Order: sequence, then structure tokens, then C-alpha cells
Amino acid sequence: MISAIEEVTGVIAPPDEQATLQAVLRLNNLTKPPGSLGQLEALAVRLAGISVTPQPSYTKRTVVVMAADHGVCSEGISAFPQEVTLQMAHNFLSGGAAVNVLARQAGAEVKFVDIGINGDLSHPDLIDRKVRLGTDNMAQGPAMSREETLRAILVGVRVAQEAVSSGTEIFVTGEMGIGNTTASAAILCVLGNVSAETAVGRGTGITDERLRHKIAVVERALSVNQPEAADPLDVLSKVGGLEIAGLTGLILGAAASRTPVILDGFISGAAALVAKALAPESTAYMIASHVSGEQGHKLMLERLGLEPLLNLGLRLGEGTGGVLSLHLIEAVCRIMSEMATFDSAGISGAEQK
Repeated sequence: MISAIEEVTGVIAPPDEQATLQAVLRLNNLTKPPGSLGQLEALAVRLAGISVTPQPSYTKRTVVVMAADHGVCSEGISAFPQEVTLQMAHNFLSGGAAVNVLARQAGAEVKFVDIGINGDLSHPDLIDRKVRLGTDNMAQGPAMSREETLRAILVGVRVAQEAVSSGTEIFVTGEMGIGNTTASAAILCVLGNVSAETAVGRGTGITDERLRHKIAVVERALSVNQPEAADPLDVLSKVGGLEIAGLTGLILGAAASRTPVILDGFISGAAALVAKALAPESTAYMIASHVSGEQGHKLMLERLGLEPLLNLGLRLGEGTGGVLSLHLIEAVCRIMSEMATFDSAGISGAEQK
């Protein structure tokens, strides 16, 4: 299975330099002062290189929601019980979750993947790729085996490949799993080299007392498992989650297919850190949609070298921030394809001195 992952990471190519240059030249010839659209211009250039065209367009947009449970919930680290994962799964599949609403507004399709929910789920629209019934309690030992971790990553890779084959032109990462901010914080501690106190946030909105307990649980998980920072699969298997592994694979699969992947929040950031550790070149295909209200997310983005498009204090997950950023990406695409140039509008450009 490692060779299968290496086959994917081995074909991830750098963004196209010619398309990137053409995008810069076009931006500088549009009827505006150079650089006046700020971060949108940087985004336009990045998208051009990823999609190998200075005027990209993304008609088929796919949100992939990976869902799984976490054994560490038995430590009482969340404001919600573990069974909420399964209950929310039905909500996603019936179209009633926040990401469903926002995706409809943004013209995106939501694909819901059961990669490790601790319960039985059946629905016509469900993508059933369950690796196991949730992880074990990482505060007492490894969350899952290395083999299960590899299987979960390959689930994400294959979901990406199947979606691209069906016409997907841009991805948004989404997730559902009670307890997954705890696992994500542990990953940040190891791969970001920060303390548990720095990495751990309030997740679903826990009290000060439970926050202190959550920090202690993460510290215990790191002490018990001793994950090796130089081995991202070791980190993911010992203190990660099945949906985080699935998103890691989705990111790698998207990058291998030269398809932009919009990262959502804290859990997506953890998956992106693992993807970067496995294939540093994959970061060129990642778009940071927003910086979340979870305190460690800003550190994740810094370590990924990504600048977020939005700062709205979101901490819901699901892919909500990623879907909201689709509107900005649509705006960038329209600017590049519809805005007049100085030549076409008969307007004098800035004087060069």
C-alpha cells in the first residue's frame, strides 16, 4: 500500500510556469492599477499555474465530507457525545447540514463518505468506504494500525480520482467526527512542533475546566505513543483519525490530478500537514479558505505557507469555510475572463518611468 501512495505522490508536478506568467501579464494589462485587487491577484496567479491556463473556470465543484469516530471521546474531551457523528451523518445525507445549504448556494455538490463511523449507515447517496468502526482511544495507545492508516489514505486518493474522472474541477475538504479537534491538535503538536497548550482549542465550545482536561489528554496521548515527527504515517496512525487520513489522501489525489483543493479549517489543516510531510510539492495545490476560531489553525497555515482568504471566526468544520471561499474563486475567474484590458478598452496604461 505504501507503493500505491508513492505512485500518487510521485506524479505531483509543480504548477505550470507558462500559465503562471501569462496570468501575471494579463493581470497587469487589466483596466486597474497593478496589484490593486490584492490577494485576489495572488489567487488568480496560483489558480492559473494549478489549472494550466491563465483563465481558469470551475463549473463542477465537489465538497468531500469524510466522516469517522474517535475512541478518545471516551475521555470526555467534547461537549457532544460520540453518537452525534452518526446522527449528523443522516443530516448531511438529507441535505440539512450547514455545508449542504452553503454548497447549494455556491453550486457545489456534497459527497459524504463514511470512512469510519462507529455505527451502521445506509443511504442511496452514501459513499461507504468504512475502514473500521472508529479509532481506538489514542490516550491509551495507537488510534489505529499503520495498515489501517494507509487504507484510509488510499480511500481519499480514490475518491479524488473518481471525482476527477466524473468531471470535478475543484475540491473542498469537509469532515464530521466528534473528537476530531483533539486528534488534529495532537498532529499539530508533533508536525508543527508546538505544545499541547498552544495547539488545543475549545472545539465544539467546551468550558475552561474541560479545556484543561483536553490539553492533558493530548499530552498523555503524545507521551503514551511517542509519535515520530519524521514519519508522518506514524503520527497519523498513533494520534490521528480515519477522516483525517481520508482527507490527506484526497489532497494528494487532487494534487496528482492537477486539481485545486480548498482547505476548510482545523481538521483539514491537520490533513494538509500530513500531506505536506508525505509530499511537500502538494502544498502548491492547496488553497486556504479561511482561518478558523480554533487557536491552532493559524499556526497550521503558517507551517503550510498558506494565506487564508477569509477570517470570519468560523469553527463549524464540515467544509463551510471552504464553500464560502468558492464565491471569491468565482469572482477571480470572472475577473480574468471578463474584465477589459487597457488595449481592448482603449484606455491608456500607467506610465513607466
